[in-house]
Amino acid sequence: MSRIALFALFVFSALLSGGCASLKHSEPIDVIMAGVDPLQGQGLELRMLVKLRIQNPNDLPLDFNGMSVRMDVQGKPFATGVSDAVGSVPRFGETIISVPVSISMFHIARQAMSVINNEYRGKLKYEMNGKLTGPAYNYVRFNSKGEFELPSELFENGK
Repeated sequence: MSRIALFALFVFSALLSGGCASLKHSEPIDVIMAGVDPLQGQGLELRMLVKLRIQNPNDLPLDFNGMSVRMDVQGKPFATGVSDAVGSVPRFGETIISVPVSISMFHIARQAMSVINNEYRGKLKYEMNGKLTGPAYNYVRFNSKGEFELPSELFENGK
């Protein structure tokens, strides 16, 4: 019976590693925030529907059946979200996925205090990390960084 179990484990491992190869791509995918819409929140949270443009710079389509995302602002946690969206990003193509995210009021307050104290001088750096999950426990991780400028009206009172 132990030989059968060992053989089953070997076959399962071979299938799993073969499945992982189907999601490997030579170039990383690009993820760009394309839009944000408000959602109904609960208690001490703010909810938004973030629209992410997924760009596939590879010669193979990228099938997916879920996504998770985390956004940090100024190196501090800000928003997280998951989606069970199913679809495919065509080869050398793009698609938009909507992901509902939650933002803690404590995270908003911490960032607001830093802005009020003029700690960031009008520019906020963000980093978005996540993964696009494919069939058979495969996934592709992504990372997107950038900065956005706050309206100058926020800083005129402090001058």
